[in-house]
Amino acid sequence: MASSATPVWFITGCSTGFGYELAKLILGRGWRLVATARDKDRLGELVERGGDDILALSLDVNDTIAIDAAVKATVDRFGRIDVLVNNAGYGYQASIEEGDDAEIRAQFDANVFGLFAMTRAVLPVMRGQRSGRILNLTSQAGFIGFPGSGYYAATKHAVEGFSDALAAEGEPIGIQVTCVAPGPFRTDWAGRSLRQTPNRIEDYAPTAGKRLQATSDISGKQAGDPVRAGEAMIRATQMEKAPRHLVLGKIAFEGVIAKLRSRLSEIEALQGESLSADFPEA
Repeated sequence: MASSATPVWFITGCSTGFGYELAKLILGRGWRLVATARDKDRLGELVERGGDDILALSLDVNDTIAIDAAVKATVDRFGRIDVLVNNAGYGYQASIEEGDDAEIRAQFDANVFGLFAMTRAVLPVMRGQRSGRILNLTSQAGFIGFPGSGYYAATKHAVEGFSDALAAEGEPIGIQVTCVAPGPFRTDWAGRSLRQTPNRIEDYAPTAGKRLQATSDISGKQAGDPVRAGEAMIRATQMEKAPRHLVLGKIAFEGVIAKLRSRLSEIEALQGESLSADFPEA
């Protein structure tokens, strides 16, 4: 992490879930925190905990003017930003064919373009410091496109590709990037941060429809503990070299490993076809 003994963390989406639990852990360590939510009034408990160590701001990551103002307010208050946690976002489920265009675009605005804008706003601060950590909350869906979650997975795949480039650009100037990929965790994500277009086409009932139902059924019974996840995120920022990926929870870990092994095996099996596409002299 940065050399500051009391690092400054900037976390988007702190009113509930991962953002809220991580914010409490940060304040518990006596570190400084910028906590944001669409409505900062929902951050009252964090403000009481943090006292002078917290700056609570209303922030919609779709609002670039508000993003720039939030970054300026942070630097004015604390002088630096050591860790940016791009946590704000939500889920949308539908079969591909039944996906609603407005819902798809709204999800990309929040999960992708909002994250891009937030990152761009913070980079000049970290570049000036020659140090900084960026944690992008993706998902196991950043590796696996589950039926019923194709559009959500597309947003997380986009963040993964963005993060690859960001890590390559940032490493020479002291900025390191980690994508945090949780599986199912016991937050209120399914009840608060998930939108669905119901499956009505019978042909997709065994695939997308089944997953939509399963998502609702598992809410509150997930194996993942968001507090332990927050501790793992903090540990990742304390490693000298930031891990490029932090996969959280047994379900995500096993699923991602199986997916990557399967993909590598398939690519290697087609090596001859792949190499045949070059000009012979190449």
